[in-house]
Amino acid sequence: MTDDAVSTREAGPGIRVLTLARPPANALGLPIIDGLNAALDAAGDAKVIVIASEVPGFFAAGADIKHMSGIDTESFTAYGDRLRGVLDRLAAPERITIAAVDGLALGGGLELAMACTLRVAGADARFGLPEVKLGLIPGAGGTQRLPRLVGRGRALDIMLTARQVPAAEACAIGLADRLVDAGKAEAAALELAEKLVTLSRPALSAVVRTVDAAFDLPLEQGFRYEVEQVQQLFETGEAREGLAAFLEKRPPKFA
Repeated sequence: MTDDAVSTREAGPGIRVLTLARPPANALGLPIIDGLNAALDAAGDAKVIVIASEVPGFFAAGADIKHMSGIDTESFTAYGDRLRGVLDRLAAPERITIAAVDGLALGGGLELAMACTLRVAGADARFGLPEVKLGLIPGAGGTQRLPRLVGRGRALDIMLTARQVPAAEACAIGLADRLVDAGKAEAAALELAEKLVTLSRPALSAVVRTVDAAFDLPLEQGFRYEVEQVQQLFETGEAREGLAAFLEKRPPKFA
């Protein structure tokens, strides 16, 4: 499937690649928002989705400032709602999403990357939330997701200074999960996707749900939620299949 701003392709069974293609910087205007929504609608039973860019030097440079500068408050609110909506779809635990970041991921571009389950960074990647330079704050999840990834102090440092975080530092502080050579983020993300797609979809989703719950629940409630998730996997047969396959020395037939 091809959209003016987002193209999609199947990269193997259960793996779909969504490529941002809106030069010069992949600004997250309505074309990309609508393109991502359409691509997710068409993703079917894909277990892993990789978000990449075909624009040299950019993953995504942020919100569409030209669009924002010419709209009223009501339209600004509607635009923000649409952007947050598609990012929430990417963050949902029903499938694994991987951001393959080469080049700049700034503002809404970083918020897009942070909405994904995992982030693979090329050595030339740089990350930042520079909204204070525009008299704004991150408005598509940045103020909430960044502290959960890097901690309060580092998040404040990044947002208050509007600085760009180099890839190596991003990986060291937990903003990126894997660091690879420049220009190799998409290939590395696909290699990771090929490993994940062989695993149990319900188990992958349960891991994401349970880890996310750790940020919202007291420890004892988190323990109980973990037990519920394990029990559910056992009752639905995924764990039984995994255990049987291990004992029989064969590949498991997971959902």
